[in-house]
Amino acid sequence: MHIVVGGVCAVPGVTAFGLKQNENGIAILIGGGHAAGVFTSNRVKAAPVIVTRDHLAQGSQISAVIANSGSANAFTGSNGVQDAKRVASALATKLDLRVTQVAVASTGVIGQPLDVDWTISKIDEILPQLSDSPAGSFAAAKAIMTTDSIPKQIAVEADGIRIGGIAKGAGMIEPDLCTMLAFIYTDAALTAEVLKTSLESAVSTSFNMAVVDGDTSTNDTVLLISTGRSAARVDLNQFQNALNFVCVQLAKMIVKDGEGATKMMEVTIMGAREQKDAVKAAKAVVRSPLVKTAVFGADPNWGRIIAAVGYSGAYVEPELLSLTLSDGQSTSVVLIDRGHVHDMHHEYDAKTLRQIMNGAELSIVLDLGVGSESATAWGCDLTCDYVRVNAEYST
Repeated sequence: MHIVVGGVCAVPGVTAFGLKQNENGIAILIGGGHAAGVFTSNRVKAAPVIVTRDHLAQGSQISAVIANSGSANAFTGSNGVQDAKRVASALATKLDLRVTQVAVASTGVIGQPLDVDWTISKIDEILPQLSDSPAGSFAAAKAIMTTDSIPKQIAVEADGIRIGGIAKGAGMIEPDLCTMLAFIYTDAALTAEVLKTSLESAVSTSFNMAVVDGDTSTNDTVLLISTGRSAARVDLNQFQNALNFVCVQLAKMIVKDGEGATKMMEVTIMGAREQKDAVKAAKAVVRSPLVKTAVFGADPNWGRIIAAVGYSGAYVEPELLSLTLSDGQSTSVVLIDRGHVHDMHHEYDAKTLRQIMNGAELSIVLDLGVGSESATAWGCDLTCDYVRVNAEYST
């Protein structure tokens, strides 16, 4: 497997483009066939989530995606659902598709109605500019940004099969899923059932393990769409590994671009008695405001990490815990070894620890010492800028 250039447009059969005007944007992606989706766990679901889930249920075929930024079209009642349907119908008519072949997605301010007329008016402007070049994917990724600072995209090739994706997300990020949209394409010839199984597995170890602030959005949408263009025989294990890689990379891009974030932390829990314990513990650490602020301040206050694991609900025996902090590469410091707290003045280099804490990426490895299960989660620091961004979000 190797990375290729082009985002979604690296996948044969996919064209894309988007435009951004002030806070509003529209992206259109064309190409597809069998498809699967994973959506927010929030009980308050945005209109586009409702519509797209319904379209998938009616045929599991998606040939076009239209996504807008600026308005979430969430908590907008039956009018919001009708607005999402109008947008899907307008694009379907232009492309001579069944309306159920069009997926819709939105991101922005909750409670703000979608400007349907503006959205539909931009379809004719975008369609002539659709491109299968890297520029097309980049434009689409840029169009769906809200508080994101950078477009997010990646593509890989493995044994003649390509997988490419774009995503957005920077705030309201918390498992399960986050204020994020991700559109992933492949040319692997797979059924909707296989795509669904593969996507759910990939999401469980990527987007569902990413936390910026602990809030779960109303609009989360991850779509996996196959153009079926590749004639290569599909090895499902290799396909899953490639899809996992794409989703993890997009999830890490979201975390690194968290609102106001200056550092990313990767938290790996090892030695858990059960898988669910490893997941609970990893999520608790990346979710903890006290851990996140300590990371921001480069303060090696490891007690906050231990406390988060302790209240996570995971099975823990304190005397068996081991904790290591590192820069994710070659520099590391063992703070706790099977319950024994190392003395910073005698058992490790305090200067090295400060160097690790001041880096752009922090790796936290906690061995529970009670089993063989593990899980990894990603988070970012909590900064003054996060407060500023969200204090002014709708004003």
